[in-house]
Amino acid sequence: MEASVEQLVFVREDEYTVARMSAESVPAFVATGRALAGAQPGETLRLSGDWAEHPRYGRRFAVAACERIVPATVRAITIYLGSGLIRGIGPRLAYAIVDHFGEATLKVIDAEPERLTEVVNIGPARQGQIVRAWREQKQIAALMVTLQGFGVSPLLAAKVYQVYGDDSAEVLASDPYRMIGRVRGVAFHTADRIALQSGVPERSPQRVQAALLDRLESAAGRDGHCFVPLPNLVAQTAELIEQEQGLVARAVDALQAERRVVVEAAPDQPGGAAVYTKQTHGREVRLAAELTRLMRARSTLPLRAFTEDTSLHDDQRAAVNMALTSTVSVLTGGPGVGKSHTVKAIATTVRAAGGRVTLAAPTGKAAKRLSELTGLPAMTVHRMLAHQPDPAKLFDETPVQADLVVVDEASMLDLHLTTRLATAVPSGTHLLFIGDSDQLPSIGAGDVLADLLKVEAVPRVQLTHVFRQAGGSGIVEAAHRIRAGRMPLTPGRGGFWFEELDDPAKVADRVAHLAMEAIPRKQGVDPSQVQVLCPMRRGETGTLELGRRIQERLNPAGDGKDEHWSGSTVFRVGDRVMPIRNNYDKGVFNGEIGTVTAVVRQDRVVELRTDDGEIVQYGFDELDDLTHAYAISVHRSQGSEYPFVVAPIVAEAGGIMLRRRLLYTLVTRAKAWVVLVGQREALELAVHRLGRPRNTGLARRLAHSLDL
Repeated sequence: MEASVEQLVFVREDEYTVARMSAESVPAFVATGRALAGAQPGETLRLSGDWAEHPRYGRRFAVAACERIVPATVRAITIYLGSGLIRGIGPRLAYAIVDHFGEATLKVIDAEPERLTEVVNIGPARQGQIVRAWREQKQIAALMVTLQGFGVSPLLAAKVYQVYGDDSAEVLASDPYRMIGRVRGVAFHTADRIALQSGVPERSPQRVQAALLDRLESAAGRDGHCFVPLPNLVAQTAELIEQEQGLVARAVDALQAERRVVVEAAPDQPGGAAVYTKQTHGREVRLAAELTRLMRARSTLPLRAFTEDTSLHDDQRAAVNMALTSTVSVLTGGPGVGKSHTVKAIATTVRAAGGRVTLAAPTGKAAKRLSELTGLPAMTVHRMLAHQPDPAKLFDETPVQADLVVVDEASMLDLHLTTRLATAVPSGTHLLFIGDSDQLPSIGAGDVLADLLKVEAVPRVQLTHVFRQAGGSGIVEAAHRIRAGRMPLTPGRGGFWFEELDDPAKVADRVAHLAMEAIPRKQGVDPSQVQVLCPMRRGETGTLELGRRIQERLNPAGDGKDEHWSGSTVFRVGDRVMPIRNNYDKGVFNGEIGTVTAVVRQDRVVELRTDDGEIVQYGFDELDDLTHAYAISVHRSQGSEYPFVVAPIVAEAGGIMLRRRLLYTLVTRAKAWVVLVGQREALELAVHRLGRPRNTGLARRLAHSLDL
């Protein structure tokens, strides 16, 4: 039958879709199946399948095959144009257009678009917008058909078009490997499926080189490595494409000759060689050089006297003196040891002598927290560097105007951001990194704080004295026990609680109940004050499933509540969301929290208000940059603090993410209470398992450079 999509009800991660439909013969019914993947409200589909009786939901149409067709009836055309699929047309304008042109409406838009100005309220600008959106939708629809022919998700069509525009079909036909790393959701397996079906030989240099670069990029994106040992890279790539290692080794040589990768001697690595992408190698070399420049420079700080502030503990006083006398230095310490008080003392001393101080942190949340704790203004590192002419250019020489730059939460600094930072700091300015080396490393490649601490020539002070007030907190005590490799069980101490449950399904139920009902009721707070943190993304206790469950409870679908499905994620008015990428144009940064205030179909945008009161719009094609904040990963929580934290601790999928640094970071995100729910053996695993160090060469380069 031919039917129009009225509303998406549910989209699962495997693309199984439930939609409300209407047809001439069946005014209202529900259709289900993976064949509906990518369907959008307003589209007309030709469906094949069978009617089935669901024991809970009743009669539904199980779709076996689905074909997108041009709507033909006046009603279907009106629904299509008014659905928001065509930017610039809302329900009222859709009615006016169809009322004027009738069943010929779509032919007019396609073949005689200049006639649109015959309709009231359509001028040349609106007419041009409608025509561009119409042609864009036609090309995306064609791409969906092409991708389905390759057995690839049609949901990727809009993402491919967003990157390549009118060249999308040519990219798919000539070099699908170009999409890896550029089109979100396209990994090697997806591009390889398209390429092989298009006739690319299995042993082609194009395929082998794409696989090699994919393994390097995956090592950086998934595990934070800056390089991969040569024999490991060859073996991993050979396994990925099911070819012999000799073929792969020759491809490495070819990529090196083309200067797309750098193979560097590394005596301490398997095979004695490390392979970098050209970009990562350049950043690592540059960062070592810039840090060396800063450390060797003569200080321009107006004050170089030692402080005798008696209100400071001995190690705090040592930290102040270090920051005042060393052009590059590192201050570390766990919770409750007075890092923020020390920063305030350093900044106050410099300012009293007429010096300029800039306080910064990697995320907006961390910068705001630093400002609150010190009583001094702070900003994100990105914002500090944003005045550079082109943020996309890595090494613009626009200096930061300050005598002292203090960067908090330095464990979150990746290689890319730290290189930009060090390059922008003028010689003579002091650069102080502050962080907790036991927290998780950055999401991006590199482990800058750990590398700095490996170089003996870099001055550092570790604060170890836990102050009495902080020492009374169960959170602080639990955190220090975790650091020491001990179970964080502190009976009778407020602030930390572990509730033992074995079944992951029951753990998920309990976490959701605590976050939505028990803690808000007992503490007299809104559920938004309780943050669920998850070690895993998938599984019953992962961010996806728990987040969906909490969303459906706290902000369910309802009549008159606007929403938009982007893949398997639905954005509703009232949802709590978080940007996962920095966007300089919008002025939003990774880790900030906002609330969806509107879904404007006509303009194809989701509007949100940040916790700072700013109004920001995301286009429907930009929603991959947002994630729901009901349950987030521990990595995403870095730099933030929440009044109450609830977290599942289970060994699903072998508990591959359970590490001491992850557990430590999780516990230290809470200000008042942290409640862990799960398996005792999973908690023990997290406490005792140390993560593998990242493959980086910064410490070696910096030590060598400073010795010269």
